[in-house]
Amino acid sequence: MMTARSWLMTACLLLVPITAQAQWLLVPMDRDQDNHLKAYGLTYWVLEQQEKAEWLLNYRGGSFLLPDRPDVRREAALRGVSLQPMDASAEARMRATVQASNMEAVPLERAPKVAIYTPPNSTPWDDAVTMVLEYAGIPYETIWDNDVLQDNLSDYEWIHLHHEDFTGQYSKFFLTYSGAPWLQDEVARNQEVARSGGFANVPELKKHVADAIRTYVEDGGFLFAMCSATETLELALAAQDVDIAAAYSDGTPPDANASSKLNWERTMAFVDGQVQIAPSVNSFSDIDGHQVNTPWRRELGVYTLFDFSAKFDPVPAMLTQNHESVIPDFYGLTTSFREDRLKSGAIVLAQEAGSAKYIHGNLGEGTWTYFGGHDPEDAEHQIGDPQTDLALHPNSPGYRLILNNVLFPAAKKQKLKT
Repeated sequence: MMTARSWLMTACLLLVPITAQAQWLLVPMDRDQDNHLKAYGLTYWVLEQQEKAEWLLNYRGGSFLLPDRPDVRREAALRGVSLQPMDASAEARMRATVQASNMEAVPLERAPKVAIYTPPNSTPWDDAVTMVLEYAGIPYETIWDNDVLQDNLSDYEWIHLHHEDFTGQYSKFFLTYSGAPWLQDEVARNQEVARSGGFANVPELKKHVADAIRTYVEDGGFLFAMCSATETLELALAAQDVDIAAAYSDGTPPDANASSKLNWERTMAFVDGQVQIAPSVNSFSDIDGHQVNTPWRRELGVYTLFDFSAKFDPVPAMLTQNHESVIPDFYGLTTSFREDRLKSGAIVLAQEAGSAKYIHGNLGEGTWTYFGGHDPEDAEHQIGDPQTDLALHPNSPGYRLILNNVLFPAAKKQKLKT
């Protein structure tokens, strides 16, 4: 919600005559910003207008520099985004500070085309990324298994995976929701897609979808996943020659030796995970450090963002820009990642009590980023809970991490050294 001070400031900005315009508008991303989340949407909107923008890494919480134009000021006022005009003298002082310290000015070139991999019947509040894109005003398209199998992923620079279970076990929701109409609909829908695609069962369908997503990354795509989509995507990639979901696909007992048959060569982030084959235990594997729906569940604490050099590690720095560095943790079906299950090339961006919360890595020409948990502003989200109202959380540091990823593909390529 905008304060009286911010309303007065934006009103004054709109009344400044064009002749008194500064060269740039600084969008502060420290505690002086009234709406951090919509500031990303404003920056995206400027890129859509084919205008220049810069991301000032490690400068005042990762501020943005936008051209000073009347329509930009007007758009900022409508969104409730705080602005600070910057004339040539102020710009020179800012650039001197950036040059002399652990900061970097990264040009943003164009608005990336965004897709959300999500079931056809999903609602926006089912997914944190969809919610924050809508709140910030960033456009997106939705895709599902048929789009993936038809090789339509190359149409998008950035893809987010809804909280999908790529092992084909329907997140083991049968344990508590076996008679729920929404689960029956999900099973029927997935089985129909598998049949129409010529797959033996849903787990086989999801393996092919997972492999197509991996190819998308390898060919230069930017992938962002949260919650169960992180762990289960990797398990599906490792299980190309073994069925770890037999008890849910055809009623036969699962393979007790499934873990030893997994091939981790084609996974992106994880290695040597031990599959949870007990149908009565709601956990996918031991990759998750919190095991939320098990008797050995670990309690939540806080996760801490690591501090990266913007000059030498611009990509991790970009993904961790924030006005807070210690953030309350939140559960998901996959909440965190055991560090002894990470591949050597994975970069830990944030950590919670010995487990990685937020990780990133490269594959071929593209990148992947995994963020554990379901909803950064709902610590213990349950099915049927009311949706999170982001108007009550306009400065959410957890949701900022999601939006860092959305703008990441807009950065000028030669600046991305890692």
